[in-house]
Amino acid sequence: MTTKALALQFAADGLPAARRTALGALMLGMALAFGLALPAPAQGSRPTTFADLAEMVSPSVVNITTSTVVAGRTGPQGIVPEGSPFEDFFNDFQNRDGAPRRSSALGSGFVISADGFIVTNNHVIEGADEIEIEFYSGDRRPAVVIGTDPNTDIALLKVEATDLPFVAFGDSDGPGSRVGDWVMAMGNPLGQGFSVSAGIISARNRALSGTYDDYIQTDAAINRGNSGGPLFNMDGQVIGVNTAILSPNGGSIGIGFAMSSSVVSNVVDQLREFGETRRGWLGVRIQDVTPDMVDAIEGLEVARGAMVTDVPEGPALEAGMLAGDVILTFDGFDVPDTRELVRMVGNSPVGKAVLVTVLRGGAIKELTVVLARREEGERVVNTSVETQEPEATEMLGLTLSEINADLAAQFQLDPNMAGLVITALDPASDAAIKGLQVGDVITEAGQQPVATVADFAARIEEATAAGRKSLLLLVRRAGDPRFVALVFEP
Repeated sequence: MTTKALALQFAADGLPAARRTALGALMLGMALAFGLALPAPAQGSRPTTFADLAEMVSPSVVNITTSTVVAGRTGPQGIVPEGSPFEDFFNDFQNRDGAPRRSSALGSGFVISADGFIVTNNHVIEGADEIEIEFYSGDRRPAVVIGTDPNTDIALLKVEATDLPFVAFGDSDGPGSRVGDWVMAMGNPLGQGFSVSAGIISARNRALSGTYDDYIQTDAAINRGNSGGPLFNMDGQVIGVNTAILSPNGGSIGIGFAMSSSVVSNVVDQLREFGETRRGWLGVRIQDVTPDMVDAIEGLEVARGAMVTDVPEGPALEAGMLAGDVILTFDGFDVPDTRELVRMVGNSPVGKAVLVTVLRGGAIKELTVVLARREEGERVVNTSVETQEPEATEMLGLTLSEINADLAAQFQLDPNMAGLVITALDPASDAAIKGLQVGDVITEAGQQPVATVADFAARIEEATAAGRKSLLLLVRRAGDPRFVALVFEP
């Protein structure tokens, strides 16, 4: 449309209805006569109806009923925990004679192929003896479990079929999947049968409790029984699997979560091919780089990447990665934090040779890591050093001692571990504020190993000479490592 035509359109907003109608007709005639383009509705604008979309995708959405035999109870019975796969939405009277009874649960799912593959949540079918699928037509068929992934709460089922209507996964990171875009949820809420609700995407990249979480938050009504059902974009593509709600009363208050299709589609492909997941494994322990650590890490200007706290036997060790390295890129993509790195690695094929960029001692190094399989990864740490005679001193509010047999027994430490054990600390020190405790073992300072008090003092002198205001420590507690930056006055 020309600039002049646009000006007419905007000016028409202030005219009486009759004149706006007449002017609109005039503009339409001009457009047809001169080949001008009419303005299209803005993408993501409120649809006038969801009826056509619902009619198109409904035949692919299914209700799922599971049943299992549970032991009877003779005493008082409490309420089944909310979200349990054995939760019976229609609670029968308790079996008072103690005999086993059959319990049922309800959920939702959707068909992804004409030959009967169905996606749902793992918690919908977990532990079930029998699974029955009810289609929109009323047809009922038994289903078998092809594979499950508790980490993302996804399960893949199969029914015998050849010509089922099905839906496809869409791009949960593409157009139509932005915050504010319209979405439609379908499922079997509270056992009421096929039901449709609509809303918008409220937020993206939500994490609840899983390692691979990437949830879409929506205000479309999701209730118990909707679990496993699809979240559609306006093109009828599945961009999420409805999984959880946040609610003080068990009902929808407009805060629902659907696992994004970018995660689900990869899991489903693996379950379909192997019957199990086969995720990539880098073989490191990592933690986020916090703002107070930046000054202590040479060459780092902002808090980004993933700090390597430990490198047990595995792919990363074989590639030459070291504790203290900061992973900046993985397979050509920037690493903003540990959560994103875990997702990147998990979504990568087993056996792939991946280029990993790390920051080490102020210099950038490139390492090629051949990923192993996470499910089979063995994390073994073998440390063997000669113990030294103990020497204790106080620095940075910490009383430090080299590990000996008595201290190893007192704090349940490996007597062959190299490092300094904290035997006391000033409660007003930065170390106490940062959460360090008596019994913690410092194995590195300034990203270099420390085995003696003299080593630790040397690291402080080096940091002071470099004009830094903090010293990065690698601290182990009950074997688990983490980096802590202690502030000091140069």
